Amino acid sequence: MIQKKICMVGAFAVGKTSLVARFVESIFSEKYQTTVGVKISKKVLQYRDEHWQLLLWDLAGEDEFLQVRTSYLRGSAGYLLVVDGTRRATLETALGIRQRIVDALGDIPFVILFNKADLASEWDMGEHTMAPLTEAGWVWLKASAKTGLGVEEAFRTLLDSIQER
Repeated sequence: MIQKKICMVGAFAVGKTSLVARFVESIFSEKYQTTVGVKISKKVLQYRDEHWQLLLWDLAGEDEFLQVRTSYLRGSAGYLLVVDGTRRATLETALGIRQRIVDALGDIPFVILFNKADLASEWDMGEHTMAPLTEAGWVWLKASAKTGLGVEEAFRTLLDSIQER
């Protein structure tokens, strides 16, 4: 069995915990749960004819006063950089987190995941916001922890990037 550590990083309240719950347990709760430190979940799946065990590290959200602890990120095969599509500021926070990860660990595989696709009418950013990400060669996807849209695809896309290394 192939075992990989995957981290979920992003600003406060972007939906990291909800995305993990949707992926691991196929559930969604409207109740907001703040992650303190890190919460680790496990998911075993079949991927490209092999059994994989993913250790999902759901890291506490951050704002300008807190920083992702790079010690939590060590040993990661990759990470999902989660952004709340309804709050443009969370993209800037995510890009800052990404730069700190690169500075600390190098350029490990990642996918930018724009969560809350079910609230598309409330989005604070459009396709023009994603264009520079595409130009940089970064993979980004839209998802909804609430409906499940794009969640499985996000993890599988990240696994594709990890396996290519």
